[in-house]
Amino acid sequence: MVVGVDLIEIPRVGRMLTRYGDRFLERVFTPAEILYCRGRLAELAARFAAKEAVAKALGVGVRMMARDGIHWQDVEVIGDVRGKPHVRLYGRAAERAGELDLTEWAISLSHTREHAIAFVVAQ
Repeated sequence: MVVGVDLIEIPRVGRMLTRYGDRFLERVFTPAEILYCRGRLAELAARFAAKEAVAKALGVGVRMMARDGIHWQDVEVIGDVRGKPHVRLYGRAAERAGELDLTEWAISLSHTREHAIAFVVAQ
């Protein structure tokens, strides 16, 4: 079993969105995540934290910070019909999960006005 956690300041994500706009959204989030979040900053921040938490659980960083890391869009977090988040892995993240024999993922997301947190467990 592996775990990963990440905490982010929501205004930080807001500043990135203000500065880079759609370029930021399209680089970090999948089309499904963008549609699901509908511009809600706290939801976007929670998913940003989720991508970092998954990278930590995989024992790598995000590609921009670690040469052997994963790409932002290699991790997708979408809620089911009840809103429960689910992790989907693609590309290098899926490969790394396979190397570690990780097939089951559980994730919890939460936020306040100022912070968003993501906690993942995989086995």
